[in-house]
Amino acid sequence: MHKVIFDTDPGVDDAMALLFLHQHPDIDLVGVTSVFGNAAIETTTRNALFLKREWEIPAPVARGANETIDPHRPHAPWPTFIHGDDGLGNINVPDDIGLSADPRPAHRFIIDMVRAHPGEITLVAVGRMTNLANALGEAPEIAGLVKSVVIMGGAFDVPGNVTPAAEANIHGDPEAADRVFTAPWPVVVIGLDVTMQTVMTRSQLADIAKAGGKRTQLLSNLSQFYIDFYEGLVDDGMVVHDSCACVYVVAPELFTLRSGAMRVVCGGIADGQTIQKPDGRKFPPSHWDNLPSQQAATGIDAKAVLDLIHKTLVNAG
Repeated sequence: MHKVIFDTDPGVDDAMALLFLHQHPDIDLVGVTSVFGNAAIETTTRNALFLKREWEIPAPVARGANETIDPHRPHAPWPTFIHGDDGLGNINVPDDIGLSADPRPAHRFIIDMVRAHPGEITLVAVGRMTNLANALGEAPEIAGLVKSVVIMGGAFDVPGNVTPAAEANIHGDPEAADRVFTAPWPVVVIGLDVTMQTVMTRSQLADIAKAGGKRTQLLSNLSQFYIDFYEGLVDDGMVVHDSCACVYVVAPELFTLRSGAMRVVCGGIADGQTIQKPDGRKFPPSHWDNLPSQQAATGIDAKAVLDLIHKTLVNAG
């Protein structure tokens, strides 16, 4: 079993990823931490609690960061044109969920869980890296206690999706991402290089909704707005970015990785760009020296990934 803390900003594709983690038999979902990104922290936390209630997820939800680690960074508008005004496809999520978040802030929840389960916790982060960076800032020793860190974010050999240089999660808090990438813990980054190849069609989602029952019907309902956004960008469907990172945890053999030190550009026209120095390449002395070698996904068996998502979700009941 993989003990997972899911760091997320629900978000439509986050919702699918959460249900995948909850349903997969090899995943022990021990916590969900919210972060601002696809919506304000109040909304993403409420959405995480709503999905916890609707899908009967026992894992606690801890509310996370509501601003970047550099408080002087300008705030961009929430991407309501992608995820809707309520963050979950305009399905009218109620304001009062009837559940409370864990009393600890997300970064403290992460620290406590990692210390309680040394060498066992995988952090799956599919939003901005702010909670992880804050956890490292308060307790840097957890880098030696985490089993692994799997991130959905970045764009190494392909264009970004919010600027030509940057992917949204990294662009939302580049300083946090750079802190996470350069920390001495094992990081795997599942970025746009591979996620843009995983397009779930409308018919595939409809099949999942029909076969999976009440839970997947809710997933289908909240995904329709997101699918409409992707019209013109992909053929008849949606890209399941965040679920790819979750699939990696249980099926890493479906991905091809490249190892090397990673940095994030912080400022300027390439703000948020992710860059990897491949292992074995020689350069003059620089800020790249003495950094840990991390893993970036460069290839994916997209059909197998989508098949595994389908298989896992239809058992949602």
